[in-house]
Amino acid sequence: MAIGIQITLNERLFLRDPQRTELGKKIIKHSILLIDEIGFEAFTFKKLAKRMSSTEASVYRYFENKHMLLLYLVSWFWEWVAYLIDIHTMNISNPVHKLKIIISTLVFASKENPSIEYVNESVLHRIIIAEGSKAYHTKAVDDENQEGLFLNYKTLVNKVAQVVLDIQPEFPYPRALASNLFEMSNNHIYFAIHLPRLTDVHVQDDSYDEVEKMLEFFASKMLGIQTSK
Repeated sequence: MAIGIQITLNERLFLRDPQRTELGKKIIKHSILLIDEIGFEAFTFKKLAKRMSSTEASVYRYFENKHMLLLYLVSWFWEWVAYLIDIHTMNISNPVHKLKIIISTLVFASKENPSIEYVNESVLHRIIIAEGSKAYHTKAVDDENQEGLFLNYKTLVNKVAQVVLDIQPEFPYPRALASNLFEMSNNHIYFAIHLPRLTDVHVQDDSYDEVEKMLEFFASKMLGIQTSK
């Protein structure tokens, strides 16, 4: 389905576009695997270079620092989710049905392979869940926002917010609901796996069905959608 797609990201995220060279693709591939393995705090370009059998200097030719690399990976995922939403809702006119598809896409985006060999979607999704908020919970967030580094996320949120307004034009908080759906999906998967007493959903064997049901419940209650039994 997704063969040949091109993920376009803000050029300020990188010094050299990693998607355009074999070394760059290798950096993306191994950074995803290594961050998932050891965590973002322990991750360094030196460790990445060693894993790749390359040099630390070669990584710095693509990214200014590891924060920008994380932001690149998070932005890539946001753009991928937006792409999936567009594909899955292309011929859907009923906004309630469209929102249901969007929620399913938010939760299960990692299950769909973009046919890009250097991006493991399942592993990247784990990084988004565990590390994604670190991309914008920083002291530099305002300056980075001015540079448009969060535009992918804003576009995704606005896409969902418009569907919310199509369902309930008078709803006062469409973007808040949209961003909460995304954050709730990630947070409650994380809670279910690591801090189960902070949530009521369960995740077993990478099954996120209960998370999907929870998001549908909150959205339907907020928007006054009648659900069938």
